[in-house]
Amino acid sequence: MGRGTVSRVINGSPRVSDRTRTAVEQAVAELGYVPNRVARALAANRADAVALVIPEPETRLFAEPYFSDVICGVGAELADTDLQLLLTLIRTPKERQRFAEYLSAHRVDGVLLVSVHADDPLPDLLERIEMPAVLSGRRSAHESVPYVDSDNAGGAQSAVEHLLGRGRTTVATITGPLDMYVAQCRLDGYRAAIRAAGQEVDPDLIAPADFTEEGGRRAMRELLRRRPHVDAVFAASDVMAAGARQVLREEGRRVPDDVALVGFDNSAVARHMDPPLTSVRQNTEEMGRAMVRVLLEEIETQGDRTSKRPQLVLPTELVRRGSS
Repeated sequence: MGRGTVSRVINGSPRVSDRTRTAVEQAVAELGYVPNRVARALAANRADAVALVIPEPETRLFAEPYFSDVICGVGAELADTDLQLLLTLIRTPKERQRFAEYLSAHRVDGVLLVSVHADDPLPDLLERIEMPAVLSGRRSAHESVPYVDSDNAGGAQSAVEHLLGRGRTTVATITGPLDMYVAQCRLDGYRAAIRAAGQEVDPDLIAPADFTEEGGRRAMRELLRRRPHVDAVFAASDVMAAGARQVLREEGRRVPDDVALVGFDNSAVARHMDPPLTSVRQNTEEMGRAMVRVLLEEIETQGDRTSKRPQLVLPTELVRRGSS
């Protein structure tokens, strides 16, 4: 029996008869043979590794439950594969250049990219070197790289409609950084709900921030300066809502009596606030799992650009609690 036949059996090829497969599997069991993964990867021109890239400072990584949930989902979905996970933070242009060189050497089989900004050059580099990749979110409505996203506009619209339905008349929003499509979509959802209620969108009720707690505090102070009688706030993340809650408490504003508050993510932050925070639920752990499934498909079909690139948008749901 030739080495090629044995290799086909070990690698699960269907091009082997049942009789031959049984004989090889019996011999493998008797000899206690364990395949050398390194050798197999070299022979297949594979690295047996994928990179999870987060182009954000470690302060955001550890402060925001969104990232830990995505990482949990990615790790869980990869658990039954032979692939290693490489977690990479990119905080400076030098780190981005070093990682670009690492990718160009094809030391990983694919990339999962989380928290994408509009001017991030990494997605274009990944396409240029034909590296299989999946984004968490999108850079724009015309994203060319495969992605898994949430219905950000729909989720935001449902949050603001909820506030308006509770009789609130001056509804403000604290946005994420507007160079991120996710933040733009949540702002679009806010505007859509305001207009659907027959109101004009007031620019003074829109306060840009950066998805951080401190950003939420700064934005809430600015909103109170511009519109002291604001009676509801939709914050585009739970973490920013927590910052806004601190400022409202400092200013003697009761939640929800004086100001109703809604966040986005339905994270542990929302559940542990006082009062508990109404929030838009997006299944970020499932996002991580779905990203891995799409990436594995991209790796298997690498080089085939005839099929439609995978683009998944997961549903969101408003979880009502005491803050609204």
